[in-house]
Amino acid sequence: MFTGLIEEMGTVVERIASGDGERITISASLVLEDLSHGDSIAVSGVCLTAVEKNDDGFVADVMAETIRHSSLSRWAPGTKVNLERAAAVGDRLGGHIVQGHVDATASVLAVTPGDKWSVLRLNLDDSIAELVAMKGSICIDGVSLTISSVGRDWCEVSLIPETLSATTLGTLSEGDTVNIETDILARQVQRMLELRQSVEV
Repeated sequence: MFTGLIEEMGTVVERIASGDGERITISASLVLEDLSHGDSIAVSGVCLTAVEKNDDGFVADVMAETIRHSSLSRWAPGTKVNLERAAAVGDRLGGHIVQGHVDATASVLAVTPGDKWSVLRLNLDDSIAELVAMKGSICIDGVSLTISSVGRDWCEVSLIPETLSATTLGTLSEGDTVNIETDILARQVQRMLELRQSVEV
């Protein structure tokens, strides 16, 4: 489990085909401090398992399914990624509960800069649109954010200076693709309603 509070930005170093997936190497520093074999790290919102560690990075295996359903398919050597270690019991939950399970990808529709912040507008796939609510939580490329405006097939988030400088969201432009994880509570309610409706029918 994660909280959506990014600890540092890392860089994709290498991608190598491995079976029906890939082995990806990412440079990092802070997240390596107490990293052990088998630990989980959220990489731009995708929960990956560290299988190797060296002085300046770590290696993770990625399944083909993950590559197909996330922006990872577009990563190349040099791509910047957001990194967060799994939350420890007793940590403050400064963001919201994030699983590192990407629900969908979204395209950046617009980036509107302000004096101190920036507003990011994203399209919403039909599969997740009903799970995104005004003032609700959303995870974009691993970053926990609050919805500031929402429409039928789009949503907006406001990015403060810290988010713009400390995460990859500050480099986004129109047309870029990001990973989206909706609020786990919304997903659970959706499932309960689905089951209830199927019984009533």
